[in-house]
Amino acid sequence: MVQITMQVPEELANKIQPMQHWLPTILELSLVGFKTLATETATEVIQLFATNPSPQQVLDYHVSERAQDRVQRLLALNAAGLLGEEEHQELDELNKIEHTIIKLKAQLAKQVQSGA
Repeated sequence: MVQITMQVPEELANKIQPMQHWLPTILELSLVGFKTLATETATEVIQLFATNPSPQQVLDYHVSERAQDRVQRLLALNAAGLLGEEEHQELDELNKIEHTIIKLKAQLAKQVQSGA
């Protein structure tokens, strides 16, 4: 893993200090470049990290029912061949969010299992 050092204004440092452990995931989500309603789901996830959750809380986390319903709707439209370009882009962005969360949960599960 690469360590990056950067200077930020003190006010920003105070805001990000409580969630410093989760910054790599927050940055990864932020770099996806959301252009669709997937931003709502990304915001949900980032708000979770803003609470400085324990590893177990992250492992137990699931996106809101609204977000899950949206994914199911997009998957159904996709399976029926009725997904528009914007909806296809949204589904792709939601898949990126899911992949990021799955990756993080796998890392956390290893840490919890090893007692780290």
